[in-house]
Amino acid sequence: MSEWDGKSKGTVLGYKIFVFFIKKVGIKSAYLILYFVASYYFIFLKKSNTSIFYYFRKRLGYSYFKSKRMVFKSYYTFGQTIIDKIAIGAGLKSKFTYEHDGREILIKLLEEKKGGVLISAHIGNFEIAEHFFSEIDVNFQINLVTTDLEHSSIKNYLESITQKPTIKFIIISDDLSHIFEINAALARNELVCFTGDRYFEGVKSLSENLLGQEALFPAGPFLIASRLKVPVVFVYVMKEPNLHYHLYTREAKVKHRDEKGLLREYTKNVEMMLEKYPLQWFNYFDFWNQLQK
Repeated sequence: MSEWDGKSKGTVLGYKIFVFFIKKVGIKSAYLILYFVASYYFIFLKKSNTSIFYYFRKRLGYSYFKSKRMVFKSYYTFGQTIIDKIAIGAGLKSKFTYEHDGREILIKLLEEKKGGVLISAHIGNFEIAEHFFSEIDVNFQINLVTTDLEHSSIKNYLESITQKPTIKFIIISDDLSHIFEINAALARNELVCFTGDRYFEGVKSLSENLLGQEALFPAGPFLIASRLKVPVVFVYVMKEPNLHYHLYTREAKVKHRDEKGLLREYTKNVEMMLEKYPLQWFNYFDFWNQLQK
């Protein structure tokens, strides 16, 4: 099956090593360690290797050897985004530069005070978005709808060494209480953010074409966004060279109760991002459900 299990790789010791180099030597010195980490993943993580190789080889159409090289580069790029997230959270935001393409869309949302839905994906580094959105409005409030399945030891360690986030989290729960929290946030004229590209077994899904192959997506973000009469925007934070980030904001055209149409627009938008940033697709599982056939 193509559902994600909700957990990322890594250990507390590994994170501590990176934090030491970030603080004592510098961010780019920590990047050097990634060559060893990426090599380990490239050699030993057969399951995720197969999944990301399929993405490069079958969905992007790269040659066999280029796809193999890109697997390694993908791990390396993903590691850089993790280091960047830790560094920015630890107070080193000034080491980075950024540009915001579509800034006026978010400013308009805030000025209208009607609330809104942001939909992102597991591409780039959306987890650092809050540090840059604050430049638009210091009172900006964003609610990230997420699961709570990460390793608690890693999460607790990162919380101990990084600044307290201004972002608020709405945890998806079996009793559907998160629906009430979402409605309450929108009633306060705040923005609610979903990622639209990972679903879990037992959760309602929608099917749509992505990069030439049908895939399953969680229905929730698109059902909610198409039924609530609030603006919907797609937002991505993509890594560029030299500690630079590029934020993209695109307004979605939403017809009331047309979740399939919204999903279709979303997948086309993600495809445009991947055309420009092919290494920043960070779904290391059988996303298209093709590898067990």
